[in-house]
Amino acid sequence: MWDNYTAVTEIIFEGFPEVWAVSILLFVLLLLLYIVTLLGNFFVIFLVCKDLNLHGPMYFFLANFAFVEMALAFVITPNVLSNLLSMKKGISFAGCFAQSYCFFLQATTDLILIATMSYDRYLAICHPLHYTTTMTGVRCVLLVLGSWFGAFLSLNTSLILKLQLPFCGPNKINHFFCDSAPLMELVCIETKFIQILDFLLFSAVILGTLIYCIFSYTCILLTIFRIPSASGRQKAFSTCSSHFTIMTIVYSSSIFMYVSPRHRNSVDINKVISAVNIFIVPVANPFIFTLRNKQVKDAMFKVIKKFNQ
Repeated sequence: MWDNYTAVTEIIFEGFPEVWAVSILLFVLLLLLYIVTLLGNFFVIFLVCKDLNLHGPMYFFLANFAFVEMALAFVITPNVLSNLLSMKKGISFAGCFAQSYCFFLQATTDLILIATMSYDRYLAICHPLHYTTTMTGVRCVLLVLGSWFGAFLSLNTSLILKLQLPFCGPNKINHFFCDSAPLMELVCIETKFIQILDFLLFSAVILGTLIYCIFSYTCILLTIFRIPSASGRQKAFSTCSSHFTIMTIVYSSSIFMYVSPRHRNSVDINKVISAVNIFIVPVANPFIFTLRNKQVKDAMFKVIKKFNQ
């Protein structure tokens, strides 16, 4: 049926600057952000493993969230850095497909983990007497594995359908990585069904987990407002503030890119928001969690003090 089409074997990115000096400047900036992302998130994982005070469900989920952020940066950034220094900004077709799938796998896992963390905070604040018996070590591990498995299942149908499509060009996309929408523009046949399927899947994951987070935090806020002491309310707020900040950033950008209606001149805006999600948010996460969480901050100062002795 598609024998007359010439298959695409390489993808060329057109989302990179054409001025060499700008490419060098971006390379240095993104390399620094990449190093800080890896070191910062690894430091969060190290603190959680090292400090006994952080051996609880909340910090177990935080360590896994930091790991997903590192993996997310690892999928995209090395290829971007390589392309900034090369004359031909490209990637093999197989590499492009793998990059796209891994990006959405980890991004979806991110969203499910955020919902899982809101469930953890809901239990800790709204049902504190049942918290230790409910959030056992085994259940925490199952919830993390379920986040990965849920992301894997949600992407499978779309992946199987896309693998059967004829990608015949042109082989250029106006982006700096293999996002789903620009990749679908390389298909030779009508892809409306898969685009609708992707939209429904993205909407289900993003809006579904967001609704659950909103429900959890509504219950949390109602419970916090009923706490009689100001210090008790402050302590409850402090355990949720970092998670709520990350949740707001991730969901606002995800909804704009994958759920809101697409406009003709939204490509450049999507590239900017994608850049923030891929390069800035993973850098900000460890700082938000360490600076806005007292126990993580105390553990960090303890490690620094021990290192200086």
